[in-house]
Amino acid sequence: IDYGSGNLRSAEKAFQRMSAETTGEEIVVSSDAEVVRKADRIVLPGVGAFADCRRGLDAATGMVEVLEERAHKGSVPFLGVCVGMQLMATVGCEHRDTDGLCWIAGEVVALSPNDSELKIPHMGWNDISVSEHPIFDGIDKNIGFYFLHSYFFKADKKKDVIATSCYQNEFDCAINNDNICGFQFHPEKSHNNGIRLFKNFSDIFQC
Repeated sequence: IDYGSGNLRSAEKAFQRMSAETTGEEIVVSSDAEVVRKADRIVLPGVGAFADCRRGLDAATGMVEVLEERAHKGSVPFLGVCVGMQLMATVGCEHRDTDGLCWIAGEVVALSPNDSELKIPHMGWNDISVSEHPIFDGIDKNIGFYFLHSYFFKADKKKDVIATSCYQNEFDCAINNDNICGFQFHPEKSHNNGIRLFKNFSDIFQC
């Protein structure tokens, strides 16, 4: 989804590589809600502040309604990346409280390491601890994933959390509830591990 708040080119290229190596499915970037309505799978990226991304999504005519219908209340596989994952929360607490989509209970809160050597934003490669979920099949746990964020989605229910990471303190970095999945890290910048995650998302989550 193009709503003015995503690292679209990198994500598009990563999905195109995954598609070329597997099923050959068409990858479409669009700001048109009716195009999204017809999609087999939906990906919501996001870079920047929570409130800005929420405003951008609201400004895309009909997009929130289509996402609610097809992903939240329907069964279309949905993947949120970085702020795209955070927007599924109940509320974002970045600078001021901003309503999220309220798809998965939780709030988006600031990383708060006490160690002055740990800079904010958290930027770079970090290991993750994963649950037994098939989306992590074939992942090289010795490499990790690329992060760039100052806030994270703190889920209310641990059953919705499928991976955590640590930046002095543990934080939730991947969520899943039925057909809805989200990653705080950036698979599109995580080389082979990221491509494998996109492939697993495509294989596991079916309409």
